[in-house]
Amino acid sequence: MEHVQAKLLRIRQERLRRKWRLEDLAHYAQVSAADVCRIETGRMVPYPSHAERLAAALGLKPEELTQAVEV
Repeated sequence: MEHVQAKLLRIRQERLRRKWRLEDLAHYAQVSAADVCRIETGRMVPYPSHAERLAAALGLKPEELTQAVEV
């Protein structure tokens, strides 16, 4: 991932926009907080089932979760 400080994954951007803690998203998506953290930091590619649940919780398409966005 290029320029980590200048880029953010869409999943984290959407979570922060909603003022959710990492644990809130984990709860709504029924995914472990550790996995959400790993996905947000790019250390883990979400499993298809995780991607579907996270996307549903955030109102996104699964493929949008790991898009880099400008901050």
